[in-house]
Amino acid sequence: MKKENIMSKKTDTPDYKPSIYSLTRDELIAWAIEHGEKKFRASQIWDWLYKKRVQSFDEMTNISKDFIALLNENFVVNPLKQRIVQESADGTVKYLFELPDGMLIETVLMRQYYGLSVCVTTQVGCNIGCTFCASGLIKKQRDLNNGEITAQIMLVQKYFDERGQGERVSHIVVMGIGEPFDNYTNVLKFLRTVNDDNGLAIGARHITVSTSGLAHKIREFANEGVQVNLAVSLHAPNNELRSSIMRINRSFPLEKLFAAIEYYIETTNRRVTFEYIMLNGVNDTPENAQELADLTKKIRKLSYVNLIPYNPVSEHDQYSRSPKERVEAFYDVLKKNGVNCVVRQEHGTDIDAACGQLRSNTMKRDRQKAKVGR
Repeated sequence: MKKENIMSKKTDTPDYKPSIYSLTRDELIAWAIEHGEKKFRASQIWDWLYKKRVQSFDEMTNISKDFIALLNENFVVNPLKQRIVQESADGTVKYLFELPDGMLIETVLMRQYYGLSVCVTTQVGCNIGCTFCASGLIKKQRDLNNGEITAQIMLVQKYFDERGQGERVSHIVVMGIGEPFDNYTNVLKFLRTVNDDNGLAIGARHITVSTSGLAHKIREFANEGVQVNLAVSLHAPNNELRSSIMRINRSFPLEKLFAAIEYYIETTNRRVTFEYIMLNGVNDTPENAQELADLTKKIRKLSYVNLIPYNPVSEHDQYSRSPKERVEAFYDVLKKNGVNCVVRQEHGTDIDAACGQLRSNTMKRDRQKAKVGR
């Protein structure tokens, strides 16, 4: 593999040195060999990065000074700068990171009963246009490269390493700002990096990728051979309602979407989770629940519905959270139809919890400070 190819794939911001996290293990081996080193040298570097988790190349004590100089010349280790950390009473931690070009992204650590789960961002802003979501308040500026996605996990793991309690990131959800399948190549490389047995070794079944419903990419994903979990942001059980709250449905209506989901299930024999945000008086009637049960009937055995309490966003004040009794009535209809479903446990409601909220609130504050400073 030629050096130019590796380098050109790595970053949308050519003025900045790319992160070494943006090389997969095979790419790192190819890069080392091309620069006159043996394959085992790349394995040593990989070990320093993902097992010993060093923050600089100079800490790699079994690598020659000349090769460390070459690494420093071509790469940085971590491309992110921590701007804000918010910790919730329930242990949820929300991070605001600054990218090398000054743009902001969010990452969330959630303490689940089954382990420590990190929600990563894949794009700066989002073009999907869901009318209830804080992530889409700012249009997509650019894709994150896979090094910038991996770096989010590495910085959260650094937080654990510094605490010295032997904690490790055990689960990943690719559900932060952006549409992962609109940044498909970088997301796939990220998945392969964090899943690599010689690195973080986070099991594929502990990783979930969420899509708003890019049907052609769901089909492509089915053929990748990765064993990670797939979640689909559904949020409505018919085309009229879904198109009114999710612009993406105009391009990929439910017929197209469900044909792709059925193909995915047939190809992988893996379960699909449907995410369904409960919006008061919008999509939460017993009739909506029955429509949802009917819609998922063909794939009942390999599907699961996650009912999500809505985190209000000031810019979307037309929406509010469904009251508990409406959620329970909706849940009962699904259960009576034999649908596997659960009401999602909430995290971080006392901080800027909704996806994109911390970022948009910080950007507002930054703009206000800039005005005052004039």
